[in-house]
Amino acid sequence: MMIPVKEKRSTRFSSFHLFFASPSQVRRQTLLSFPQIEVSFSDRSSRPLLLTLPSSYAIDPPLRAPAPSALALGIMYSNFKEQAIEYVKQAVQEDNAGNYVKAFPLYMNALEYFKTHLKYEKNPKIREAITQKFTEYLRRAEEIRAVLDEGGSGPSPANGDAATATRPKSKPKDGEGGDDSESAKLRAGLNSAIITEKPNVKWNDVAGLESAKQALQEAVILPVKFPQFFTGKRRPWRAFLLYGPPGTGKSYLAKAVATEADSTFFSISSSDLVSKWMGESEKLVANLFQMARENAPSIIFIDEIDSLAGQRGEGNESEASRRIKTELLVQMQGVGHNDDKVLILAATNTPYALDQAVRRRFDKRIYIPLPDQKARQHMFKVHLGDTPHNLVESDFEYLASKTEGFSGSDIAICVKDVLFQPVRKAQDAMFFYKTPDGLWMPCGPKQPGAVQTTMAELASKGLASQIIPPPITRHDFEKVLARQRPTVSKKDLDVHERFTKEFGEEG
Repeated sequence: MMIPVKEKRSTRFSSFHLFFASPSQVRRQTLLSFPQIEVSFSDRSSRPLLLTLPSSYAIDPPLRAPAPSALALGIMYSNFKEQAIEYVKQAVQEDNAGNYVKAFPLYMNALEYFKTHLKYEKNPKIREAITQKFTEYLRRAEEIRAVLDEGGSGPSPANGDAATATRPKSKPKDGEGGDDSESAKLRAGLNSAIITEKPNVKWNDVAGLESAKQALQEAVILPVKFPQFFTGKRRPWRAFLLYGPPGTGKSYLAKAVATEADSTFFSISSSDLVSKWMGESEKLVANLFQMARENAPSIIFIDEIDSLAGQRGEGNESEASRRIKTELLVQMQGVGHNDDKVLILAATNTPYALDQAVRRRFDKRIYIPLPDQKARQHMFKVHLGDTPHNLVESDFEYLASKTEGFSGSDIAICVKDVLFQPVRKAQDAMFFYKTPDGLWMPCGPKQPGAVQTTMAELASKGLASQIIPPPITRHDFEKVLARQRPTVSKKDLDVHERFTKEFGEEG
C-alpha cells in the first residue's frame, strides 16, 4: 500500500494530508526500520512523499477500505514553484559555468515543475508572472539544446544571477573583461539620453511658476556660476520632484533647465531603463548615475517617474520592478559617492503612486498647478510668437479670462488650432486682393481691389507662392474656444492639492 511519509532528501511533493480513524491503525515501529524515514501524521509535515511498502512490512491491523466518514485521504496542492526555483538555481549555476550538458536537464526539470504549478494556480497575476518566467527559461533551454546538438560550447549567460533566465552575451574583445564589455554596451544605449543640443527654451518662456524657477536656479545655475557660495554646511538641492496635472509645464520647465544650465543633461524615460533581460535594468540605473558623476555637473531628468518607482507591495509588482526600485533608491541616496554636482529632476502626474521611500529622497517636492490668468495671458503671446495677428493687449486679457481651468497644454492646442484658421479662410475664400507687396490675400467682396477668384485658380496661374493667409484675429480665437474644453477635472486638482498639503510645496 502507499502512505505519505517524509524524508531528508528533496522530494517532489510538499504537502499531503492523511486522516486515520485512529493513529493506532499504523504501527510506527514497523516503519522506523527504514533508514531516515518516519511517518508524519501532522498537516505541518515537510516534504512528505508516497512510499510503497513491501509486502513483508504489513500494517497490523490491516487497513481496509473504510466508509468515507471513517477515513478520508486528502492530497493538497503542493508547492511545485519552490522546487522549480531550486532547479532553476542549479541550472543557471551550471549554465554560468559552461556546463551545458548538466544545465539542460535542470532547466527541463524546472519547466516541468512550473508547468505543473500552473495547473493549480488560480491567481491570474501569479499565473501571468510564472508564464513569463516559463517562456524565458524555455527559450534558454532551447538555445542550449541547439548548441549541444551542434556540438559547440554555446553562448554564455548575461550575468551570474541564479534567479534569472539569461541571454547570450558577446565574447569580450582581447584584453577586455566581460564586465567592461557589458558595461560599455549599457552605456552606449544610455548615450542617446544625453541632450547635446539645447532645447532653446528660456526661463522667460515659462509662464508663471516663479517659486519653482527660483528653486531650480538655486540648484542648477548658482552652484556652477558661483561655487564659492556653497561652503560649509550650505549645499545645493540634489533632488526635485515636479508634480501636477498633465500639461501644466513640468517637462517644459525641464527643457528650460537644460537650456539655461551649463551641465550635462540626461533626459530619461522608463523605456530607457527597463530591459527585457532580467538583471539588466538595475545595471542600467547604476550606469546612468555613474555616467552622470563622470560628466558632472550633470542633471538627470526622469519623466513619468511613477512608472519606475510605484508603491512597493502592490499585487502586480514584479521582481524586476522591485529590483529597479531598490537600485534607484541606493543611487539617489548616493552612498559612497560625492553627488553634490549631480541633480535629479523628476516629473509625475500621479504623486500618490510614488513609493514613499522614493518620495522621501526628493529634497524639494514642487506642485506645478494650472496657470493663473496672468500666466495664461503670457502663454497666448508665447505660442503666437511672430505669426501675423492684429490682437492688442486687451484681447490677450480677454482670452486669459475665457480660459479659466485650461492647462498650458490646452492653451498650446488652442493656439495651434487658431494658427490654421487663416489657412482655412484662404481655402474657402471667393475673393482675393493684391497687397502693395504684390501678394494675394483672401478678403471679402467689399474690400477695395477685391478680385473674384479662388486659391486653386490663382495656383493654376502660377501664383501659388504669392498667396498669403490673413492675420489672426480675436474672432479666430473665439471660434476655436467655442468648441474646446479643459482637459483637467476638478477631481484631479483636488488630489494634487491634497498631496501638496501633506508632502509638497507650491510652485
